Amino acid sequence: MRLPPAILGNAEEVLREILRFTSPADVTLSRYFKDHPRLGGRERGAIAECVYAVLRHKSFFTDFAGTGASMRRLTVLGMAEAIGADSLGGLTEDETALLARIKDIDRSLLPPKKQANLPDWLYDKFVAQYGEEETLALAAVLNTPAPLDLRVNSLKSDRDKVIAELATAPIAAEPTPYSALGLRIWKKPALQNLPLFKEGAIEVQDEGSQVLAQLLGARRGEMVVDFCAGAGGKTLAIGAIMRSTGRLYAFDVSEKRLTKLKPRLARSGLSNVHPVVIAHERDAKVKRLAGKIDRVLVDAPCSGMGTLRRNPDVKWRQQPEGIAELTEKQASILDGAARLVKFGGRLVYATCSLLDEENEGIVQGFLASHPDFELVPMHKVLAEQRIPLEMGDYLKMLPHKHGTDGFFAAVLERKAAPAKAVADESDEDAASE
Repeated sequence: MRLPPAILGNAEEVLREILRFTSPADVTLSRYFKDHPRLGGRERGAIAECVYAVLRHKSFFTDFAGTGASMRRLTVLGMAEAIGADSLGGLTEDETALLARIKDIDRSLLPPKKQANLPDWLYDKFVAQYGEEETLALAAVLNTPAPLDLRVNSLKSDRDKVIAELATAPIAAEPTPYSALGLRIWKKPALQNLPLFKEGAIEVQDEGSQVLAQLLGARRGEMVVDFCAGAGGKTLAIGAIMRSTGRLYAFDVSEKRLTKLKPRLARSGLSNVHPVVIAHERDAKVKRLAGKIDRVLVDAPCSGMGTLRRNPDVKWRQQPEGIAELTEKQASILDGAARLVKFGGRLVYATCSLLDEENEGIVQGFLASHPDFELVPMHKVLAEQRIPLEMGDYLKMLPHKHGTDGFFAAVLERKAAPAKAVADESDEDAASE
């Protein structure tokens, strides 16, 4: 069934706006669809997939669309990539010939940098880290759409029950290999209409993100902080692991992001979560909890290079100088969060980046300036949490190897205090009361 020719015009219009890279692609698309309520579900899906196809393959399309590739040509190429050339109507002879020419190109014969469809600076960083062969394997997967991962809320259901209930929808879901509560769906159904979703039995969450929440090792009755909570996906996962006991603080500098947590929290059935807006990592609300927290998760703001399957615009919007600014912020946030951790407590530093300077570089710098913390080897933590992954000192989940978004994590433990330090800290607490 062919799409109405007018849909190409809609796709071209929104693509022109997105390629200015002034805001995230998903935000621009959402606003466009809100302004065009007459577009049906099929049309919206085709437009979105067209946009993401262009963002994933922009280098290739621009090189082979001819001199001065127009927005219309890019749109035609993106739509053909997304839904197939046979579904397009209203094409000119020139556009039909262009699609035939592109179809005949063996992309595996292109120079490696062209195959990767990455900005030059990012390709060079990946090659320096992973080597050319693995970079091409990684890029090939980053340039494909991601599946939809769900987390089963263990307070409300279990994985087998959810699989059975989804099958009646009918939605085919398969268990994820690393998260015991994860499900993977290869299509993108309207989950918000399902009773399972409305009742809080499922949440959308990448399997890698679920693993991060489990790495924290939060236990019932503990004091826990999700330091950069955002919209709260990991907060909800941690709260369920704690069986809604203890006290779980969701800190974030964005009130807007924490507002998005509220309806999810209401569905979840959790009563131990306390969202808190902070001004910065040295906020008085943070200082009041210094040395009192059992577990702290720092899912730091990062470049997002591990999420390119879902957010392909990030590779074009992010610039090398932006990475340097992020690493300064990451180091400062980690330093601020570390003050919360009690003696013997744990701190997990994580990103959804694939770049060493945002990952190992930050952790090694932190350890060099914080002798009271030590690295807990990741293989030890994975064994403790019974997560079937083989890692060395750090967690490094890669899309082409693990099927998840790209994630990094390090577990840091504050060393047990000598008796004098414990006594001094008790005296300070007494004096402050």
